[in-house]
Amino acid sequence: MKKNNLIVLIVSAVVIAILTVAVIYFVRKANQNEKEMAEVVEMMNFEKEQLQNEYSDLDIEFGGYTTTIKNDSIVQLLEDQKVKVQQLLDELRVTKSTNARRISQLKKELATVRGVMIMYITQIDSLNSLNKELKTENVAVKRQFQAASETVVQLSKDKENLHEVVTRAAMMEVTNFSAVTLNNKNRKTDRFSQIANIQLNYTIARNVTAQPGEKTMYVRITRPDDDVLTKSPGNVFPFEDKNIAYSARKDFEFEGEAIRDVIYWKVEEILQIGTYRVDYFVDGNRVGSFSFAIKK
Repeated sequence: MKKNNLIVLIVSAVVIAILTVAVIYFVRKANQNEKEMAEVVEMMNFEKEQLQNEYSDLDIEFGGYTTTIKNDSIVQLLEDQKVKVQQLLDELRVTKSTNARRISQLKKELATVRGVMIMYITQIDSLNSLNKELKTENVAVKRQFQAASETVVQLSKDKENLHEVVTRAAMMEVTNFSAVTLNNKNRKTDRFSQIANIQLNYTIARNVTAQPGEKTMYVRITRPDDDVLTKSPGNVFPFEDKNIAYSARKDFEFEGEAIRDVIYWKVEEILQIGTYRVDYFVDGNRVGSFSFAIKK
């Protein structure tokens, strides 16, 4: 009887020892598994946090591009992707860290969206380069247009100057002026009281560029008091858009060669003492002028 009790006691002790060892083993195993699970959860939380940061950065990048790009089509595409990123970010925030499958899917979608953004950025860079080229070309065209305009203006000025030179070259010129006072017998006299005629001598200079043909010489004799000697108020001719009085006129034929000629003024008024001015006009141009004096 005592022997049986001893055997039972020994068996019980062995079982208790085995159970104790088993309990210790499983407790340690559970603690190790719990530690490993905590590390996994911590890693997944970190991965989720990193993924959230990437989504946030991508959202900011999209926002930066949409405010600087002027192309409406690309801006709309970026806005669509920006909305998608925001939706994915919102979903990521409510997704549990332990949902490894969904977090993995969100990572793949993030990579896809980033790839789309890179494609858009490439298009933007291409458009920016094209815009720079167009701006450079536009500046060059404007410079060429400005240069061409300046050339046209200069050619116009040159044409005007040439026309002026040609016009001046074509103008006739009167030289070799002289005035001789004559008595009633057409003899030269210096006696004031005997002056009956004034002989105005002049030479029409040679000019092969002037228009040949029949022409009229108008002569204006201006007294010392600036009144013009004239035989009739109707004796006028056009000059510089108005009609002015003349003292005498003479028709002549001009063929380009020099002509010595004379015009007379018959004195029918009381002459003033002083300096007289004589102006010659042909083809609407003043072609010569000189002065002479009458002394008492």
